Amino acid sequence: MNKIELINHLKQIVKQNLAAAYEAAQNTYDIATHEENKAENKYDTRGLEASYLAGAQAERVADIKDILASYELMQIKKFGPDSKIALSALVEIDTQEKNIFVLLMPKGGGQVLDFAGQHIQVITPESPLGMNLIGKEVGDVVQFNSGSKSKEYEILSIE
Repeated sequence: MNKIELINHLKQIVKQNLAAAYEAAQNTYDIATHEENKAENKYDTRGLEASYLAGAQAERVADIKDILASYELMQIKKFGPDSKIALSALVEIDTQEKNIFVLLMPKGGGQVLDFAGQHIQVITPESPLGMNLIGKEVGDVVQFNSGSKSKEYEILSIE
């Protein structure tokens, strides 16, 4: 799997999400400031509610811009069989149920993407799995708690 192409694909998804969030924020701002949403009495909160929503959507736009900037500035490292896991690592893990791929990125955890016929989960160093993977190598077994369950995963490969 070509990791640079994978990360570029992820950046394109983030850019699409940014465009959609920006459009939603702009539409909500237009609604909040539209003449029809002026309060008719002290109990009319349509404009106020729309302005709260517009503010939250503007924050979402800022968050996505921050994620994209972190991806653009991140140095993509090359990993080999003896490398320790760090940011930009694509890690194949045996979960005892199936093999999964995770991509360790500075921000934007939770994103799942399909690439080269694989499902890839973006995780961050702050996630429970990310914290336990940092510094590990191929063949290591990581144990961590997820909710009330204890999980054990073996690291199969690092790219």
